Amino acid sequence: MPRDEASGEEGDGTAAAWSAKVVNHRRTVGESPFEPAWCPKDPLARRDGLSIVGAVGSVRCVDSTGRTLWTHRCSGRPNAAHLSGDRVLVTTYSLEYTPWGHLGPALLLDLADGRLVAELRGQSAAARGGGRFVLGLEGYDVFDTWEYDRDGTQTDAWRSYGHYVVGTGLRVVEADRQLPSQGRVVRLLPGGVVERGPRLTDPLPPEPLVLRDGTILVLDGRAVRAVGRGLDSTVLAELTEAPADLRGPTRRKLRWDGDRVAAIVSVPHANEPSVYTVYTWTLALRRLT
Repeated sequence: MPRDEASGEEGDGTAAAWSAKVVNHRRTVGESPFEPAWCPKDPLARRDGLSIVGAVGSVRCVDSTGRTLWTHRCSGRPNAAHLSGDRVLVTTYSLEYTPWGHLGPALLLDLADGRLVAELRGQSAAARGGGRFVLGLEGYDVFDTWEYDRDGTQTDAWRSYGHYVVGTGLRVVEADRQLPSQGRVVRLLPGGVVERGPRLTDPLPPEPLVLRDGTILVLDGRAVRAVGRGLDSTVLAELTEAPADLRGPTRRKLRWDGDRVAAIVSVPHANEPSVYTVYTWTLALRRLT
């Protein structure tokens, strides 16, 4: 899911403007705190009283009264939706295993009636305004992001892929799934230009959080890293007592816990994959300037 860097206060967010302190750490054993990615319970997207709802084989647009305005049939399971102007872009999982795993088509639909405008390929996306979207894909020598207009015509492309932070610009927290990772936090500029920022050690970082001034927080391995709008970077906190190996089936997340930030690491037990050891750190943020 993309993160909006234009929300909240205006200003040029810098990493040095923030500090963080771990105020609580706990370890529990039980069920995973993460819902299955293939089975979202909430609407995929909401705007102006409209909700985009996914189910196996279909995507629907529902108004505030619960009335279905249109239904578009599809071959897979919708997993995310992004609204821009009069268009909605829906990414899907395939119900059958393919050379790209369970990747399904990305459907560009008319928001008014659910008409298919274009069928595209990609596993994560973000809305850019005016009916435009970016769509990315990684694997098999593909590590790319493409921009499309409201008609599904490609208008730009970059050699980068990951979590998108959209707003006054377009930043990417790259996820290359390689060891050692070559990923960075980058900014995508017109004409396929990639402005490179700080290198990441984590080959598959979770989605970042965006602070009110546009600074983003990235869980980079055991480090909570702040990256400013100008791609300046600093480590705010180190997560002590984290598992030694954060690869494989380990899942991680940053989320808001009131005005604090929770960093969560969930590790399945080797002999009982339905049981997890869950590590949670709570961080208090402070703005220095």
